[in-house]
Amino acid sequence: MNTFFHDKVVAITGGSEGIGKALVELLLPLGAKVATCARNQDKLYDMQLKYSAFPLHCIVADVSNVNDCSLFIHSTIKMFGGIDILINNAGISMRGLFADTDAEVLRKLMDINFFGAVYCSKFALPSILQRKGSLVSVSSIAGFRGLPGRSGYSASKFALNGWMEALRTELMDDGVNVLLVCPGFTRSNIRNAALNEKAETQGESPLNEAELMSAELCAIHILKAIEKKKRTLVLTFKGKQTVFLNKVFPSWTDKLTRNFFFKAGKLVR
Repeated sequence: MNTFFHDKVVAITGGSEGIGKALVELLLPLGAKVATCARNQDKLYDMQLKYSAFPLHCIVADVSNVNDCSLFIHSTIKMFGGIDILINNAGISMRGLFADTDAEVLRKLMDINFFGAVYCSKFALPSILQRKGSLVSVSSIAGFRGLPGRSGYSASKFALNGWMEALRTELMDDGVNVLLVCPGFTRSNIRNAALNEKAETQGESPLNEAELMSAELCAIHILKAIEKKKRTLVLTFKGKQTVFLNKVFPSWTDKLTRNFFFKAGKLVR
């Protein structure tokens, strides 16, 4: 990993915090040319100042907006001459029972988590094809196993998984590696920024963050998987266990999942 990323152009969505920020901070010392986008201008400005000596390109963008995605990708190509690796990392979660949740919440989840990846990939693909690079999307265990209280999040990640699988098959003779990353629960701001039933920011995490994998460790695993040209990366023991059990013992996994997220019939996680 010390030389693999040297001089490579890596575009990362959602790079102002969490896994995206960790990826930026790992890649720059490795000699990569990094472009990132996020909605928070202040956090991007602070990052640009902190890494002013490095080749870092920051753009304020909302990936649910196709024009913002076009600006991010095309400005990156203009700045660095092309894109070797695109990491679709930007995402948002939710917490609320479907019966209580506005349909607007599910639409927002699809717009950001799925269509954001679609838009950026569409604009970046010609350059990635030319350079025989990598297309990476950060999905979730929720893309393999639907999670109660997170129906919209699960739907967006299932869509992302299926789309990436189709792309991998389409591009398998073109020298492009397509990597699907599925972290388990990771310490990041995604749960604090999660939407509640009314499409408002939740503001707090229902999980014990101290027990979760750090964003930095997750980013290290992602970079190693890119270097090794892996097709799928499933992280954490619980994540791998969930994927396996859901495939082999689906009815039992329904009950285990219900018990994990509910206590006395009430959603607690």
